[in-house]
Amino acid sequence: MTWDWGAVADFMPRFWDGLLVTLQSLAVGSLISFALGLVWALLMRTPTRWVRWPIGVVTEFIRNTPLLVQLFFFFYVLPEWGVTFSALTTGVVAIGLHYSTYTMQVYRAGIEAVPVGQWEAAIALNLPVRRTWTAVILPQAIRRVVPALGNYVIAMLKDTPILMTITVLEMLGEARLFATQNFQFTEPLTVIGVAFVLIAYPASLLIRALERRLVR
Repeated sequence: MTWDWGAVADFMPRFWDGLLVTLQSLAVGSLISFALGLVWALLMRTPTRWVRWPIGVVTEFIRNTPLLVQLFFFFYVLPEWGVTFSALTTGVVAIGLHYSTYTMQVYRAGIEAVPVGQWEAAIALNLPVRRTWTAVILPQAIRRVVPALGNYVIAMLKDTPILMTITVLEMLGEARLFATQNFQFTEPLTVIGVAFVLIAYPASLLIRALERRLVR
């Protein structure tokens, strides 16, 4: 087996297209998971059982079913009910929704880690509930959970190839299409593997540095 640099050169335009789709999916999926996870966490702290119970059931169901099953459900089943999105939008929403059930637990841990004295001080100052959350609790909680949220971003990055199963041509999808059309698998798949390492490893180092900085 010989390494074909010509195949690498031919694949690179497709690689850049796939990389752009991968990064778009990661960015939007992360935003959805962070925002929705915070909503889940706050709703789970409401005193009303009829709010907590449905949220708990839904999030447990999502967290305990495979992402691929959810992806296929959104892509193949929802159109039968008249709900249709593009393949990329479907994939991004599925990833964001799936990971929001994990970021929810991260937020809950961060909120519970805020010292009781902070809650008591807010009550003593007669702060409104909204002000207590936005000015006292959430800034401290989110500061504590940023490293954990970063780890889920890396996990989402490694899950983006699953979008290939619903025709989204992210990096692996472009590599597979190129390989089947040209009967050259080694070069495109190696390029993709190296690309994932070059993205994920520096990101993990950044998360570790951020964690050390935040715990000071």
